Amino acid sequence: MPLVRRRFLLLAGAAAGSFGASLPAHAQAYPARPVRVIVPFAPGGPTDVFARLMAQGLSEQTGIQFYVENIGGAGGNIGAGRAAQSAADGYTMLVNGVNHVVNPALYSQVPYDPGKDFDPVTLAVTAAVVLTVHPSVPAHTVKELVEEIKAHPGKYSYASPGAGTPPHLVGELFRLTLGLDLVHVPFNGGGPAVASAVAGHTPISFGSMAPAVPLVKDGKLRALAVSTKARSSALPDVPTMTESGYGEIEGESWFIVLVPAGTPGEIIALLHRDIARIMTLPDMKERLAVLGYEPVVSTPQECAARIRMEGVRWAKVIHDAGIKAQ
Repeated sequence: MPLVRRRFLLLAGAAAGSFGASLPAHAQAYPARPVRVIVPFAPGGPTDVFARLMAQGLSEQTGIQFYVENIGGAGGNIGAGRAAQSAADGYTMLVNGVNHVVNPALYSQVPYDPGKDFDPVTLAVTAAVVLTVHPSVPAHTVKELVEEIKAHPGKYSYASPGAGTPPHLVGELFRLTLGLDLVHVPFNGGGPAVASAVAGHTPISFGSMAPAVPLVKDGKLRALAVSTKARSSALPDVPTMTESGYGEIEGESWFIVLVPAGTPGEIIALLHRDIARIMTLPDMKERLAVLGYEPVVSTPQECAARIRMEGVRWAKVIHDAGIKAQ
């Protein structure tokens, strides 16, 4: 090899080595071992299903295992508390829902601070809350439903997947804002809630998209509106609350990805990048659609702002409605 070319290669190699050395060691090596993804609920629920899809995608992208650990109990408080106490090294992640910001207002004590104990990675996906009625209810629009409820005080009740869930909170926002005499009946999950509406036991339902959509398409429930700013791709013919004339009735389910506070920013950026890539995959979009979720992938800063805003907003609804954890 000519001397000049040999010297050039040596210099290029040294420059590359210097650039690599300038990067933080934790970012260069991450992930170097399996990463735990805490889900603060039992296996099989929507949070768990989403976390497993995400973990599988991250494992495939990085070649390192991302594995889900279910730590349920106390409405998600136990698992979130465990995540908050974990090392801020990128090897513990938390996937949580709206309960992350709601629980401090629902419970007298929670083992974490939503803003101080975690650094956001992203708000990954959102899903609308859908307002449905039994076909026997004489209302085909939200306006007609409001008029029907007001004309018959004490007659109607609505089902939700449980106290403090996004559908319950949207239902209470609906009741409080419009001054309706409407009784809440909580159930243990979205499936039992919409089943009660189908049976006519609770003729109105504020529910999750996944269990409601097939029943709407089969004509067993009538969908009046979705609670998001834009229409849902799962029910494109159903108007939003805003389109129905009730723009103040807005709220949705979502999943956020968090890491313990103090996790290096370079690691958060890497996780955000990889999650964003996963969410663009056709297979992932298809699986999320089945769950009624749509990809968002906000920046960490946008996610932090959403956490602050929703914490304040839903705390007021919880206080005004007198909602307590069950």
